[in-house]
Amino acid sequence: MKNAIVGLRELRENIESYIAQVKKGESFIVVRRSKPVLRISSPDEEELWERVVDFTKIRKGGIPLAQLLSRL
Repeated sequence: MKNAIVGLRELRENIESYIAQVKKGESFIVVRRSKPVLRISSPDEEELWERVVDFTKIRKGGIPLAQLLSRL
């Protein structure tokens, strides 16, 4: 798959359009001052995060961040 090149300013100004294109499988190399800074693409199934802990099972609505951090 070939990556299209897009400027950072263009990406910021038209982010919704690029999100829609990425959802369709497109990918982009983002450049800033003519230098590549990042690549945007849709994640593969293998790249998705695995759920480790579901805090809603401990307490409906989850746990406040301050409470969680105080116990670490």
